[in-house]
Amino acid sequence: MELGNDTEISEFLLLGFSEEPELQPLIFGLFLSIYLITVFGNLLIILAVSSDAHLHTPMYFFLSNLSFVDICFTSTTIPKMLWNIQTQNQIITYAGCITQIYFFLLSAVLDIFLLTVMAYDRFVAICHPLHYMVIMNPRLCFLLVLVSWTISVLNSLLQSLILLQLSFCTVVKIPDFFCDLSQITQLACSDTFLNNMVMYLVVVLLGGGPLASILYSYSKIVSCIYRISSAQGKYKAFSTCASHLSVVSLFFCTSLGVYLSSAATHISHSSATASVMYTVVTPMLNPFIYSLRNKDIKGALKRFFVMARLKRPIIQDLEKCPRVQISKSQSQ
Repeated sequence: MELGNDTEISEFLLLGFSEEPELQPLIFGLFLSIYLITVFGNLLIILAVSSDAHLHTPMYFFLSNLSFVDICFTSTTIPKMLWNIQTQNQIITYAGCITQIYFFLLSAVLDIFLLTVMAYDRFVAICHPLHYMVIMNPRLCFLLVLVSWTISVLNSLLQSLILLQLSFCTVVKIPDFFCDLSQITQLACSDTFLNNMVMYLVVVLLGGGPLASILYSYSKIVSCIYRISSAQGKYKAFSTCASHLSVVSLFFCTSLGVYLSSAATHISHSSATASVMYTVVTPMLNPFIYSLRNKDIKGALKRFFVMARLKRPIIQDLEKCPRVQISKSQSQ
């Protein structure tokens, strides 16, 4: 790596959580377990939704998309961190860092948009139940997901291209376990005015806008639930959006906490610890929140595993049948 005022930096250093060697096996085991739980849990939700016809509804269509994005979200950061710990190498290439930032932003913004779409879905289901299937038709559901993907891809592409214009004059040490856009921008030695303006604009439009939409949807939902006369009806209406409300609160509260803490402490290892909450913990907890509080998901998984058990002996019998016929023909 050559250093100088006009030279290009080809590598960055990811400092992670701790540089103490005795803590590395513990960190490796912890995050490997979290990653496997996240992938397995979200895959189970995708499997349950795709295999059960009763779950082919708008809400579970959005939920399966959210589970897929959460797998991508964690896969963007954790495997590289585990590889660095295993090889005892903190280096990430410049191209690798830009790629990680691109997919991280893509997954994060997609998470926000899908949570917003799911809030609108719950608003229609509770406030307009008789027109739910007409409003939330397959064409609209597909269009909402397509628009979410399009905006997320364009945002990631824009911020990655602007980031490519920055230059770095010294060894860039990132006090985190992944390449964070705000930290990379702060460590640049060139003018970052345009980058900061775009970041703030994106936070307001793609962060504040969806959050305002979610709050508006839930204000309408609360108003509709309040007008329900029976206590059982109120409980049933609230239970349909309790899981989504829990995920929304967890994601936005942890994200806000991370950026407030990073703004207060500037750049330090504490920001790495705080960022774990919304980049690692939230995607891991989503399957538990939706499965533990959702009878439909639990029922679909039970039916799937029961059918898998029933099909196993049938398949084994079918495999034996040709062998029996062949042996009989040979004996004759």
